Amino acid sequence: MQEKWIVGVDIGGTTIKMAFISPDGDIHYSWEIDTDISDSGRNIPTSIARSIDQKLTVLNQTKNRLIGIGIGAPGPVNAEDGSIGVAVNLGWEHYPLQEILERETSLPVVVDNDANIAAIGEMWKGAGKGAKNLICVTLGTGVGGGIIVNGKVVHGVNGAGGEIGHMTSVPKNGASCNCGKSGCLETVASATGIVRLAIEELASVNQISKLRDYYERQQTLSAKQVFDAASEGDELANRVIHQVAFHLGLALANLANGLNPEKIVIGGGVAKAGDTLLAPLKEEFVPFAFPRVAQGVEIVIATLGNHAGVIGGAWLAKEKLMRKE
Repeated sequence: MQEKWIVGVDIGGTTIKMAFISPDGDIHYSWEIDTDISDSGRNIPTSIARSIDQKLTVLNQTKNRLIGIGIGAPGPVNAEDGSIGVAVNLGWEHYPLQEILERETSLPVVVDNDANIAAIGEMWKGAGKGAKNLICVTLGTGVGGGIIVNGKVVHGVNGAGGEIGHMTSVPKNGASCNCGKSGCLETVASATGIVRLAIEELASVNQISKLRDYYERQQTLSAKQVFDAASEGDELANRVIHQVAFHLGLALANLANGLNPEKIVIGGGVAKAGDTLLAPLKEEFVPFAFPRVAQGVEIVIATLGNHAGVIGGAWLAKEKLMRKE
């Protein structure tokens, strides 16, 4: 009998990652399409459905091979009906994603937050393998988070569990955040936040730095340039990274003190900095963590990269849909 597939989908602000995945978590085919945010994101479900059909045709497969779809989207998700509360980057508000996608694809659909499915993916097949209690933080344009306790994602009372990026990190005079608050962790630990801190540092001290050369030439910086300069011993860049590590270490230690996790998995584009981020982060984390909590936890870099979300989406669909079958 032919092995069935699950469709894993991870909706991002610029691309939608998709894959056909076995119930064991092996990716058979993966691809991505552009996120069509025109017309308040109304075309997104149609483009997902069309892309699945096209891929099945190319692979000479029928829809009977598919069990269903597990999908991650930005913003709080209503677990009852799979609708999205608000996804600013996509233009969605009270958007019935599950209902529309089921109609467009004629397949059962399970929806969760994008950071939650990345956390599930890392738990199932990635850096968190074997851990049933873990915190996953994705450091990208923003800061996302997924918290897993006893193998289950913490959704909270109305779908906003795991909003690690919106823990208050700079209580006074912090930078404004897209969420409407100020001083959120996202304003200092995201790629955007790191660049902002570096530019502020360049403006406040007259110090020779590779970053100053980049900035004066390009009138812009990237988080990667900050990390690269830090790993080459640039003093100013290292000060910025230590600032980031301090805020991240404090926030994660406070969370860990409440949850006592086995692993903290750091993912997203910023995590590509590897040890340049991990070494100062561990240094800052330990003094804030309850000693027994610090002994029990391992802080690791995510291993699944861009595939974390689609694999987590597949796990979600497998758990819900195959159990029903």
